[in-house]
Amino acid sequence: LAKHGERPLPCSRWVRAAADDDIHLQVGYGSTETTTASTLVTERDPENKQATTVGRPVGYVEVKVADTATGKETAINEPGEVWVRGHNVFIGYYNDEEKTKEVKGPAGWYKTGDLGKMDENGYLSIIGRLKDMVIRGGENIYPLEIEEVLNTHPAIQECHVIGVPDSRMGEELCAWVLLNPESKVTDSELQQYCKGKLSHFKIPKYFLYETDYPKTAIGKAQKNKMRETAVKKLGL
Repeated sequence: LAKHGERPLPCSRWVRAAADDDIHLQVGYGSTETTTASTLVTERDPENKQATTVGRPVGYVEVKVADTATGKETAINEPGEVWVRGHNVFIGYYNDEEKTKEVKGPAGWYKTGDLGKMDENGYLSIIGRLKDMVIRGGENIYPLEIEEVLNTHPAIQECHVIGVPDSRMGEELCAWVLLNPESKVTDSELQQYCKGKLSHFKIPKYFLYETDYPKTAIGKAQKNKMRETAVKKLGL
């Protein structure tokens, strides 16, 4: 049994490889505040759903995608903030009523801070963190979409995309890139690689080639610190 969380599996080849090795896949989505998985996708679900979503809500748990301005549920496949309600949702943060009120409403919905969309069959896809969304020239851009494309380049071991300030566009895209050992690549080569895979306004303007990236104690990328470093290195 293999369990995977936070993001959907990168592509269907992992699903096929698991089937060949008789591994039972379970992809789930949850957080500390929801104590366990709020959604789940298993080998019984269609292969394309295993590869591109984090599944459907588990029993006795409600999940919806809400408009960040109104709190109303978005239309099918329209992005918004993922909200969760059910027996698994925490009561509140210890001795921090204000922080609790920020993320949990009177109706019991927990605002996860994650951006997602839900299809007509109730499968949830995670497209990034609300705080990581980049607004370039009035367009909402979700870094995860760009990261998934760049991470398929053979020279790239891992990359993270952040927004950096720009006087004309408001924000521009910057890719923080970790290359595979002995690999070399140029900015223009990576931009060319993105063409046809991403809309032109989603192709990063800047690339920083690093050997590591700032992480939290549990290994999650700290994009706020990446942003600070990028601004200094790029002289913005």
